[in-house]
Amino acid sequence: MKIAGRPYRTIWLRPDGAIEVIDQARLPHEFVTEVLNSAADCARAIKTMVVRGAPLIGATAAYGVALAMRADASDAALTAAIAMLGATRPTAVNLHWALRRMERALSRLPVSARADAAFVEAAAICDEDVEVCRRIGVHGLACLKAAAATKSAGPLNVLTHCNAGWLATVDWGTALAPIYMAHDAGLGVHVWVDETRPRNQGASLTAYELGAHGVPHTIIADNAGGHLMQHGKVDLCIVGTDRVTRNGDVANKIGTYLKALAAKDNDVPFYVALPSSTIDWQLASGRDIPIEERSADELLQMTGRLANGDIARVAIAAPGSPGANPAFDVTPARLISAFITERGVCAASEEGLKSLFPKESE
Repeated sequence: MKIAGRPYRTIWLRPDGAIEVIDQARLPHEFVTEVLNSAADCARAIKTMVVRGAPLIGATAAYGVALAMRADASDAALTAAIAMLGATRPTAVNLHWALRRMERALSRLPVSARADAAFVEAAAICDEDVEVCRRIGVHGLACLKAAAATKSAGPLNVLTHCNAGWLATVDWGTALAPIYMAHDAGLGVHVWVDETRPRNQGASLTAYELGAHGVPHTIIADNAGGHLMQHGKVDLCIVGTDRVTRNGDVANKIGTYLKALAAKDNDVPFYVALPSSTIDWQLASGRDIPIEERSADELLQMTGRLANGDIARVAIAAPGSPGANPAFDVTPARLISAFITERGVCAASEEGLKSLFPKESE
């Protein structure tokens, strides 16, 4: 995708062998990139959400392993790097999917061949993610076209939560890929962007990238979605996910469950867009998903641009009040209209997932 007319991916290999990423903690007020020189740098970037979004976390972890192998390609160093990177974020399954893939690719190789092979494998993970997201966009576009065909007038109004655009992946995005394709194809589309407290990934990131691409959108308070649905102003919802269990339950940014409940009550289709790397075939249901509890400071403070242009972090809560900050919630499969994957659209159920991914489910 493009920023100020220049095409970007969210992560890339520099000529000097380091990894460069867009610092998403600085958006939307500053577009800054950060250079990662080691596995520890990659782990810190993941943990502090310089990079975020399940597919991008996996890609960053893969390059973290590659950087570790360049420094020391021994079995002990490989094990240590995978353990360190795997401990950064507990909920997104792509992280561990990418680390397992790197371990399988490298553990059978001689130590002398591991560094080069690691960079090749990490690059392949990134390139495959771009193609997977493009395919999600193609299949999701069909859903958007079908919904638009039922409208007599006006744009297709789509509500999304958190950020599942190209900033959350290597390129294209998951939930936003169909929206970009619809816009580029001339289909009138307007996006309701949940602010997504407490980190405001919707207001900060989704609105940023939609605006950069010229997609009409409006930022709304998190609690406004149900009201808009009641008044017929939402034609469909589409979100991404950090983990999908075997039965079709979905873990996504906190607040997704409430949107799904409102959509169900108002007969609004609720789609989840996901790459197959986000499916956790080992977990039977969403009750088994570990939910990350992040710092209360994310809830009690907020960063913004002051009238003079300075960036400041300010307290927004009553002094001394504690805060609880679960980062994700689980939406039961029964509330989801369908999954949009790189292989097509399927029911949100074990049978639906197996119909598209029979070998992976074995």
